[in-house]
Amino acid sequence: MIQKWGRLFRAFEGWKLEADSPAAYKLYYGTAASAANYGGYGGNSDKKASAEYIYDVPDGWKEKLVSKIQKGTNGTDSEFYNPKKKAEKEYLTFLEENVVSEERKDEKGQLYYVYEIDGIGAHSLISVTCAKNKLYAHFVNAPTPDWNRDQETLRHIHESFKTVG
Repeated sequence: MIQKWGRLFRAFEGWKLEADSPAAYKLYYGTAASAANYGGYGGNSDKKASAEYIYDVPDGWKEKLVSKIQKGTNGTDSEFYNPKKKAEKEYLTFLEENVVSEERKDEKGQLYYVYEIDGIGAHSLISVTCAKNKLYAHFVNAPTPDWNRDQETLRHIHESFKTVG
């Protein structure tokens, strides 16, 4: 009986040490290459030297290869996932176009982060704020010809967004 408890204690003790030890990470160097310049031949580029951002990736997580279509349509630059729990993932997106950002407060003091993106084929206005333990992101998008024609209306829509309460 003592021998059985000894084995059980050693197994529990090992589990506790493993659970208490910090996870190991690898540093990922992201290059934020455009879709046109993505996927060079031979993989000879030095990612560390050309990195525009970095983040930690847990050991054991797998990289999901990003296609040129994903990169070109939604700006996804890098993505990793936990193969044991596939719903756990981290990823980064970026926008290349002309981006203007500012902070504004409404009459009640609510803080909004406001972005205007003048893209090659479209124009976007984005407002982001947190209220009542929720993150709100409001988007107004239009193709460039429509933006040029309907800018006044689209700006009004964008500027009308606010949280209540």
